[in-house]
Amino acid sequence: MAEIPKQGFIKLTAPRQPELSSQDRAALVRKGNQLFNSGDIETAQKVFLSVGYSDGIIRVGDYHYKQGNYMEAFRMYKIAPAPEKAAWMIDTMAEIIKEWMEE
Repeated sequence: MAEIPKQGFIKLTAPRQPELSSQDRAALVRKGNQLFNSGDIETAQKVFLSVGYSDGIIRVGDYHYKQGNYMEAFRMYKIAPAPEKAAWMIDTMAEIIKEWMEE
């Protein structure tokens, strides 16, 4: 029997966002960008997800993709939403599986 990953299953829904003023949201987005640019991707991801900042979530997804963490990248693209990036990943994964099956 396969074991459940210690981090659990992939959650594809966006977290509920708190009610924020536009000034508070902008301040948090700026903080998330500072964190991202300084290399604190994990905290930046939390900030971007909490305020629903799509561009930041997509950048975090791109970072995870470059690091080879494809499932987390896919999750970020689905939450953002970035349908073209998610669709590209699905097509790529399908091609890989197709190649495996032909071997």
